[in-house]
Amino acid sequence: MSPATLNRRLLLGAAVLIGSSGSACARSRQPRDLVVYKTPTCPCCDGWIAHMRQAGFTATVNVLPDLAPLRSRHGLPDTLASCHTGLIDGYLVEGHVPAADVLRLLAQRPRAVGLAVPGMPLGSPGMETPQGRQDAYDTLLVLRSGATRVFARHNQTA
Repeated sequence: MSPATLNRRLLLGAAVLIGSSGSACARSRQPRDLVVYKTPTCPCCDGWIAHMRQAGFTATVNVLPDLAPLRSRHGLPDTLASCHTGLIDGYLVEGHVPAADVLRLLAQRPRAVGLAVPGMPLGSPGMETPQGRQDAYDTLLVLRSGATRVFARHNQTA
């Protein structure tokens, strides 16, 4: 085999390898399409949506007068409610959940309803203050039974 033929074969092989690895990466990419439901009077929801968009999510926003029926339909207990609800790839994301936690959820794919940050803790995405005050809070994994377990801890002091 001539050196020119060998070089062409090596080049073609490398191109096939690179092309197939690129498509494998594309297939394994986590979904980033987020549907958000919020009430018309909540400005902190817009801050959380901006946080998610900055992290690479595509957010479609729907305004509803009441989110309780949506939460109930998706299996979220009322005690875990916050001010907005997101849906992504079969999971519910309730409240001011950091984007990194959502990415981890999508990568790990646990059998669960989704994630929740109940209430509106200061310092969570969308709840930043000019003074930089931060409350300690947990992101909870909401299991299908309605039980929860800590998924991530945030703003914890040593």
